[in-house]
Amino acid sequence: MQSLLSLSARLDQILAFIAGIAKWSGLLLVVVVCYDVSTRYLGVPKPFGLNSTMVQESEYWLHSYFFTLVLGYAYIKGAHVRIDLLRDAFSPRGKYFIELLGILLFLLPYLAVVIYYSSAYTHVSFLEGEVSKSIIGLPYSWALKITIPIMFILMGLAGISQLIKVVAGLAGKLPPEQADEILGGEI
Repeated sequence: MQSLLSLSARLDQILAFIAGIAKWSGLLLVVVVCYDVSTRYLGVPKPFGLNSTMVQESEYWLHSYFFTLVLGYAYIKGAHVRIDLLRDAFSPRGKYFIELLGILLFLLPYLAVVIYYSSAYTHVSFLEGEVSKSIIGLPYSWALKITIPIMFILMGLAGISQLIKVVAGLAGKLPPEQADEILGGEI
């Protein structure tokens, strides 16, 4: 069990590292939005051949990168929606069992399907050389669309990490601080 918990810890470290990279896209998003506002409303010129459409599209690209890269980390930190109304009435063992069923019956199968189809969607976009719908927009739409399978792959890694912790919790081998995190607060 200890080696599985080590694997879970390593997956958590990878997700934390990727989320750390994502924070820079969040910072860059703030800079680009400020730049966009200043060029539109204050008359600041746009250098490097950029136009308003490109700048605005880059805003939602950066937002997409930020969101997709932090989602797996948010899941391992328990920052996801739970239906606590019913779940809170269960014992810690019951909560672990609900988590186990949720991961095995819903999360992992759903992720497998979405990764399969979104990867094909991105691949077709790449092969066709898809560009923005706007004539003056950004090229390489696949670079935006690839965030979909990446997000779900990261969610899959988080799901595997959580699955390991749930199994360890059911076996009574999970440290209390991790049990608190995985069960969403007080156990």
